[in-house]
Amino acid sequence: MIAHINGVVAEKFANSLIIDVNGVGYEMTVPTPDFENVNLGEEKKFFTYHAVRENAEELYGFSSLAAKKIFELLISVQGIGPKAGIAILSLAEAEEVRNAIANADAAFISKASGVGKKSAERVIVDLKDKVGIPSHYGATEAKFAAAETEPDEALDALIALGFPLKEASQALLKVDKSLPVEERIKLALQNR
Repeated sequence: MIAHINGVVAEKFANSLIIDVNGVGYEMTVPTPDFENVNLGEEKKFFTYHAVRENAEELYGFSSLAAKKIFELLISVQGIGPKAGIAILSLAEAEEVRNAIANADAAFISKASGVGKKSAERVIVDLKDKVGIPSHYGATEAKFAAAETEPDEALDALIALGFPLKEASQALLKVDKSLPVEERIKLALQNR
């Protein structure tokens, strides 16, 4: 299993990237927000999901560990494969997708290419209790404001420590977002 790749973005095409790691190129499919936020020649780290099927091996990349965990939750839903999972995560930033699931916003999820109304409702039913409480209520916005598109390093750190996505997001809700990452992690662990 390839957990992450750190290298230089060598090629960009159709939501796929080739990351050069010491002369070896790894091709991976990424959600649209991640694709739009990288430049050729830039060094970047991606958390990866390695899908092995009977006739293919595919690599899916995510700029944050939280996005990867949401992807893994999405593909655990019957009828949602890796391509549909990427399509759902391509709708907006990972936190916005998580919030849409927490708010039971099936209309937003069904906007993803290849995801119908029934599949979107199945995603909501299966994952609503697994993604944590909504960070804000109401209809899901198409895009976050520029300040909110950064991956949450504190959330990624808590997930890396073994916390489930739901528990990690709930612990961080009680912590001021303006604090340094290390302080947010410390306070989240104390609030647990």
